[in-house]
Amino acid sequence: MYDDILVPTDGSDAVDRALDHAIRLATDHGATLHALYVVDQRIAAANSGDLHDDVVEDLESQGEAAVDAVAEAAAEAGLDAETHVAYGTPDTEIVDYADEAGIDVIVMSPEGKSPRERIQSLGSVSDRVADDASVPVFLIK
Repeated sequence: MYDDILVPTDGSDAVDRALDHAIRLATDHGATLHALYVVDQRIAAANSGDLHDDVVEDLESQGEAAVDAVAEAAAEAGLDAETHVAYGTPDTEIVDYADEAGIDVIVMSPEGKSPRERIQSLGSVSDRVADDASVPVFLIK
């Protein structure tokens, strides 16, 4: 039923909760885990001049570490994993990657924002992914 499972990651503890579920799901279905980190171009664009390159390099480094952590957890569970670092707006890139890579399900965790914080930021990445994805999205709280 599920051959390819996407775990978007930002390297936070919330990803660990989602990853535990994704690993169980992948083990049950013999699926490949896909780890995706998105370098948020809005953050990079907000930093101009010499600082811009440093910010992008730092975000790329964080991204590589985040996807490597998912791949290591998958390997420890005896699962195949693919890692990818993308550039753009996180929710858009997650949905696009899912479509392009033939992902069967996305497993992610909301950031744990309060209702007030969600209104101020116009929702969360997980909300927008759940709304826009063409595949099932499991939100692990």
